[in-house]
Amino acid sequence: MNEFYQKDIISIKDFDKEKLEKIFVATDKIMKLNPEERREICKGKTLAYLFYEPSTRTRLSFDSAIASVGGNSLGISDITSSSAQKGESLADTVRIMSIYSDVLVLRHTLDGSSRFAAEISEKPVINAGSGTEEHPTQAIQDLYTIKKEKKKIDGLKIGIVGDLKYGRTVYSLLHGLGNYDVDVRLISPESLRVRSDSIYEIKKKLDFTESTNIEEHIDELDVIYITRIQKERFPDEEEYLKVKGSYVVGLDLLKQMKDDSIILHPLPRIDEISTDVDNTKHAKYFEQAEYGKHIRAALLGLILNENGF
Repeated sequence: MNEFYQKDIISIKDFDKEKLEKIFVATDKIMKLNPEERREICKGKTLAYLFYEPSTRTRLSFDSAIASVGGNSLGISDITSSSAQKGESLADTVRIMSIYSDVLVLRHTLDGSSRFAAEISEKPVINAGSGTEEHPTQAIQDLYTIKKEKKKIDGLKIGIVGDLKYGRTVYSLLHGLGNYDVDVRLISPESLRVRSDSIYEIKKKLDFTESTNIEEHIDELDVIYITRIQKERFPDEEEYLKVKGSYVVGLDLLKQMKDDSIILHPLPRIDEISTDVDNTKHAKYFEQAEYGKHIRAALLGLILNENGF
């Protein structure tokens, strides 16, 4: 039985370790299939995307993922060219998009938007980022990357660095890591610590240490997950300027890292990782982006096929 068939993907909190590992197995399988076999998985299926915020990797990886499994995609990547500009509600837009598709991928500025859409849509909804709240497929991609590159997740020391207050990838990753036995270090400016309203729930599943100094931890970490300080999330630009450039990973910092540690980033980056790092053995953020396509292809295959693939 395929437990993912016709299911929404709204929150990483809906996935325990067993479900995550099943997705990892499906991703391994899809990566081993030849192109002809892959294109049979979702042949004739249509993915619709609805993006109220800019996106490069997430939207294009869903486009690429559905194409790789034989489906097609349509949608709105620039909301200014849609009827939303005329005042059409999210509810009506979702209803219309679900008529035209087999699965709907939504990114929206508001927290709770994907759950709201899932209540309205007659087709499965995948949350591609809801406000500052969650980004579940990114978290699954991040966990898969860690497992592929480090051969395990349990037992690792993982540092999450940068904007921990507004970064939705951070919250989804923390909840995902709560399924594993890991030592997590949260490193950020004081003003960008994990929000107090989220701390209690995360602490129920995960032990972590908070710090402002990356150099105090860098030599112990197996995984360094860097995040962009998000200018667009700050209500006051002066507050952004105070923390801009707080952490920059360059070649000097790499010298302090463990020989086999890896650097991840959900991208886009601004200046928090020097381009000099890109060609080092530690840099795995471009591989991470590639794994995202395969993770999403596997999820689409599971959601759109009653018996899986």
